[in-house]
Amino acid sequence: MFDKLFQAQQKAEEIKKRLDTISVSGEVEGGAIKVIATANKEIKSITIDPTFHEGADLEEVEELLVVAINKALQQAENVSQTEMQAATKDMLGGLGGMFGS
Repeated sequence: MFDKLFQAQQKAEEIKKRLDTISVSGEVEGGAIKVIATANKEIKSITIDPTFHEGADLEEVEELLVVAINKALQQAENVSQTEMQAATKDMLGGLGGMFGS
């Protein structure tokens, strides 16, 4: 039983490492503001098109930046959930032998 728990812990660590290598993005205004994050919800970069920036006021840029960040984080959450569900399904399949199934 402890072997299965140890395997589950190792699998969770593997997933976390894999999520660090997956990039997701959120953008607004046709890419005028773009946010890149990892699937572990770590923001890696923010790009604001200089042409857009010149014509926008600070409040507009701030509001759109929040929207772009939230889009990137939502994508990260979706990827993370998908990875965890797949891992859980694999682990539960492996636990079947523990209970004599």
